Amino acid sequence: MGMKFLKLGVLGSGRGTNFVAIQEAILAGKVNAKVQVVVSDMAGAPILDQARRFGLPAEALPAGKFKTRLEPEIEEKLVSILRAHDVEWVILAGYMRVVKPPMLEAFPGRIINIHPSLLPKFKGLEAWKQALEAGEKQAGCTVHYVNAGVDEGAIIEQRVVPILPGDTSESLHARIQVAEHELFPSVIQKLSQAGAA
Repeated sequence: MGMKFLKLGVLGSGRGTNFVAIQEAILAGKVNAKVQVVVSDMAGAPILDQARRFGLPAEALPAGKFKTRLEPEIEEKLVSILRAHDVEWVILAGYMRVVKPPMLEAFPGRIINIHPSLLPKFKGLEAWKQALEAGEKQAGCTVHYVNAGVDEGAIIEQRVVPILPGDTSESLHARIQVAEHELFPSVIQKLSQAGAA
């Protein structure tokens, strides 16, 4: 049984560490996929430099006037960019915008996100800080399908990260990121295997 080769479009707003983890896993033969394009809503985002370092297409698409989402016509343009690069699956890797109907309709059930908490707990920004402040014994990360809600789509897989005595938000976040960098490529590989079934 052969594996399906997933064509990925990666969206990110920041440093791109999850993207790098995915691309390195692809290059190492651990993930049966290809990154077709990396798009950021921030023109100077390091994720774009990371994409170019790997020789991958990288495009900036400034978000417009809204803080948490794209203007509808800009989101339509995003769909056009992804389609022009023959993207099948959209990977949100530190993408700080809420995805709306143009994207949800263009890629139904094929948009996944990673979030630094054990959803459904601690949605939204800086979830690791929320977990610390709530006195939780464990935090972690979740890969989930994206729907119209914020961090509400069906959960695919999670990794638990214990909260240690003396943890700061920085030390906890760093350990969650290590878990993210293992979990995200692993989930993408499982999706490729499921596609071949």
